[in-house]
Amino acid sequence: MRNKWMIFVLVVLVIAFLNIDLLAQCPMCKLSAESNLRDGGTQGKGLNNGILYMFAMPYLIVGTLGYLWYKNRKNYDKEPDTP
Repeated sequence: MRNKWMIFVLVVLVIAFLNIDLLAQCPMCKLSAESNLRDGGTQGKGLNNGILYMFAMPYLIVGTLGYLWYKNRKNYDKEPDTP
């Protein structure tokens, strides 16, 4: 059971670090939204909601994994040890 969790965490970390090129898009999006709003467009108004969504998702994922770990750890402690 422990090896499965280790593999899962390793895969998540590898996927997270392979998307480094996505970090470069934030300044471009900001400039695009600011110029769009300045020119009278409405596409930049949803930028704040998008930022909040991207901000909240890692916390929800980590919180869910922590909750599952806590629940499974309680069940693991109840099981008797077999020699």
